[in-house]
Amino acid sequence: LLARPVAPPGVVFEIVDRDPGALDVALPWVKQAAHRLKARFPGLPMALVTHGQEMFALQTGRRDTNPAIHHIAESLTRDDGIPVHVCDTYAGRRGLAAEDFPAYVDVAPEGPAQIRNYEALDYIRLVVPRAAVLKLR
Repeated sequence: LLARPVAPPGVVFEIVDRDPGALDVALPWVKQAAHRLKARFPGLPMALVTHGQEMFALQTGRRDTNPAIHHIAESLTRDDGIPVHVCDTYAGRRGLAAEDFPAYVDVAPEGPAQIRNYEALDYIRLVVPRAAVLKLR
């Protein structure tokens, strides 16, 4: 992606993992990748969709136990202009609602549909590689 001569219309990062602690490594990876992409393509629109077990670390009630994750997610939204989406359908299966997530996390109706919406705008989907998550642990 960085070797392209011109920027794509946008990039959507996808995180989906069975490991509830995956955001510990995945969010710093996204933050670093986003900075590299913005350095190469200033103004490149980006978004993040997390829709596996890891997304539950972003619940408001878990902010005290996951302060670093919350700090990065809030920073992505506030400082980098990268919306962070979680899946309402999956949250609902756990008895959670949009109110169970902080304001800087967008609760999308469905994670995969949110990704398809970005792809319909010609965003390139970048799946956060499982190997990178495991390697950084």
